[in-house]
Amino acid sequence: MIECRLFFLFLLKTQILRMLKQYLQFKLSQKLSPQQIQLMKLIQLPTQAFEQRIKQELEENPALDSGKEKTEEFDEFDDLNDDYNESDSINAEDINVDEYLSDDEVPDYRMQANNYSVDDEEKSIPYASGTSFTQTLINQLSTFRLDDEEEQIATFLVGSVDETGYIRRSVEDILDDLAFTQNVYTTEEKIEDVLKIVQQLDPAGVGARDLQECLLIQLERKTKTPNVELATDIIKRAFDQFSKKHYKKLLQKFDITEVQLKDAILEIERLNPKPGSSYSGGSRMVEHVVPDFTINIVDGELELTLNGRNAPDLHVSREYSNMLKGYKESKEKSKAQKDAVLFIKQKLDSAKWFIEAIKQRQQTLFVTMSSIMHYQKEYFLSGDERKLKPMILKDIADEIDMDVSTVSRVANSKYVDTPYGTKLIKEFFSESMKNDQGEDVSTREIKKILETVIEEEEKRKPLTDEKLAKILKEKGYPIARRTVAKYREQLDIPVARLRKQI
Repeated sequence: MIECRLFFLFLLKTQILRMLKQYLQFKLSQKLSPQQIQLMKLIQLPTQAFEQRIKQELEENPALDSGKEKTEEFDEFDDLNDDYNESDSINAEDINVDEYLSDDEVPDYRMQANNYSVDDEEKSIPYASGTSFTQTLINQLSTFRLDDEEEQIATFLVGSVDETGYIRRSVEDILDDLAFTQNVYTTEEKIEDVLKIVQQLDPAGVGARDLQECLLIQLERKTKTPNVELATDIIKRAFDQFSKKHYKKLLQKFDITEVQLKDAILEIERLNPKPGSSYSGGSRMVEHVVPDFTINIVDGELELTLNGRNAPDLHVSREYSNMLKGYKESKEKSKAQKDAVLFIKQKLDSAKWFIEAIKQRQQTLFVTMSSIMHYQKEYFLSGDERKLKPMILKDIADEIDMDVSTVSRVANSKYVDTPYGTKLIKEFFSESMKNDQGEDVSTREIKKILETVIEEEEKRKPLTDEKLAKILKEKGYPIARRTVAKYREQLDIPVARLRKQI
């Protein structure tokens, strides 16, 4: 019995030791420094955001100045930096860094660790002033005579209108919410009555619960003509056939001619299916595209220039350099001077690094775009999208001996001004497919031909995806019907039935 107990204790001890056993493992890993991460973020910034980043750095670092300055000051700073050795005269215990280095004065990259993704983007929220779409609708309610209950219901309904102008909620849900959130107990009939008042607000069609109701609201405001009356009748009684473009059924149902049907459809096409999107209040943000590069054709050759706003004149502050130089020349060095020079040196280091990072950014942008330009030389000389060669990020990365992620940062959010308009750089990248001759062709080329074929088709009998695939095959592009459907959807082109016209 005792032997069994001892054996059991031995097994238990062995198991515990096995669980507590520690392993020493050597692992080699690569991590980007905060400076490298900051450089990657500088590269991905477009021109306008880059200017804001420079402005921010100028505000944070007093040792960084803008404007032209003599170039020898970098050499002076290097000499001072070499002569200055913290271990010669300064003990770390004697320096009170907190007196001179506050969080507000230290650049962001000095305060951040390298334990986050290099793809993290710095995002700021833009602020816009002006009257919102909802407030505009509420202001219009003051033109109606409403009692307290109706006003509460109307305000709640307006608050339920989305940015496209629709109320996407059922009357039952609105009834419950009014009771629980607003302490308003009413009936569905009352809500319907107030909803009709809301639907009288501008723009016409606002407050509708679906597309059919939206179109009817707009048609009811139009002058009653035969075309408008027929269009109203079609939307009321045959909306499903109209939306699916079953024109033959409409002709039979309403006993009308093709000319009458065409005129009625023309009236419907003039309506706005998203009335809320027509609102142009002060809260709308207007985005201005600033090209980061410019490509010109000079004597039959391509010429690339980088936007001058990407090459600002920055230099290290001479005042701060002189302060460091003065410390070097002084014979007696007090503790206050030692603390001050640590602060000055940190700011000068930051300024010098930032200037070098900007120069490296300029070089990276120019080299990458230059490679893209020469790769797609035929397109930039002619402007014909069918001459775009298949090109992926790796093609350019291998050519300039850089990482694929670097090329992606350059291409993703930057624009180039060409003789054929301002283009987003990433649009020049596309996958390849084999034609009937075994040559690699760009999918952009196939999409352009597909778009041209659809534009030239007979609108009364539009081509199906199967017929489009057959035509492309005859032109030397053997692709499947499903591939045609995918490209058509990417071009935002509807199916054949919805492209039909009378």
